[in-house]
Amino acid sequence: MAEPESTVINTNVKQKDPSTALVIAVTTRAIFSLEEEHQLYLEKGKEEYTRHQQENQDKPLPPGTAFAFIQAVQYVNEKILESNPAERDLFDILVLSNNSPESGVRIINSAKHYGLEISKFCFVSDEDSTQYLKSHGVKLFLSADRTDVCNALQRGVSAALVFQQEVQAPSTPLRVVFDGDAVLFSDETDQIFQEQGLEGAVQYERAMEAVPIGEGPLKAFAMHLGKIRKKFSQEKSPIRTYLVTARSGRDMGIRAIKTLREWGLPIDEAFFMDGAPKGPILAQIQPHIFFDDGLHNIQGAQNVGVPSAWVP
Repeated sequence: MAEPESTVINTNVKQKDPSTALVIAVTTRAIFSLEEEHQLYLEKGKEEYTRHQQENQDKPLPPGTAFAFIQAVQYVNEKILESNPAERDLFDILVLSNNSPESGVRIINSAKHYGLEISKFCFVSDEDSTQYLKSHGVKLFLSADRTDVCNALQRGVSAALVFQQEVQAPSTPLRVVFDGDAVLFSDETDQIFQEQGLEGAVQYERAMEAVPIGEGPLKAFAMHLGKIRKKFSQEKSPIRTYLVTARSGRDMGIRAIKTLREWGLPIDEAFFMDGAPKGPILAQIQPHIFFDDGLHNIQGAQNVGVPSAWVP
């Protein structure tokens, strides 16, 4: 497979081993706020955009939706290395960009300005930059472009669409919230619900209680996150994970809990909302990122200032 036409290794950062690290790829518009620049690109074209980025290369870009998440991930790495300097199970961040290397200088300078530990900047001219995710061992891909996310999911990489929003940077530890069906789990019960209604879904769940639910698009990422989480005792962990699902605890919670146990996936807290809005509980948790497949839930999260990523 051809390498992206230009990969800039960040020599200020200790390079991680991609065979053991949890590699997260973010696009520039997911990690920085580039809405004005993106508008310029759409209206005036690539040359005007490149000129603008070169003229402003020393002006740091404002933080974007995934910024606080990346900062919190960095904090986890620090805690891991404090307890074991030889540890190789670390988070590894790379930025994937459709910018040319010339216009990408501003991206690199912005990352340096904020002290972000980004190991590689990949500047890709191909329309579909997701073809390089597997060769870099990427376990999670965050993008502000829907086509990118769909392409990544089709390639079997955990991926989600980040919506631009003003994000308050929550404090550490790293807090990640997952929805259940069609995110951590497969959408098998959702499909029964669409066809047979709630009663049919409840009956299906009761009949299948002893059988783990199928894998959803973010299971692989969640499992790797869980592996890192297990390095710490619950009290001292710099990672907290949550399940916030529309399922009801009474009728449909048991199978979800049994599935997580079967997978060996540690979840700190689980909330079975029984269809109630998720916004209030998310406002309390204050996660660095919330993954859901329902756009109404994403909207509810955005309304309370929670960084959200949609799994289409």
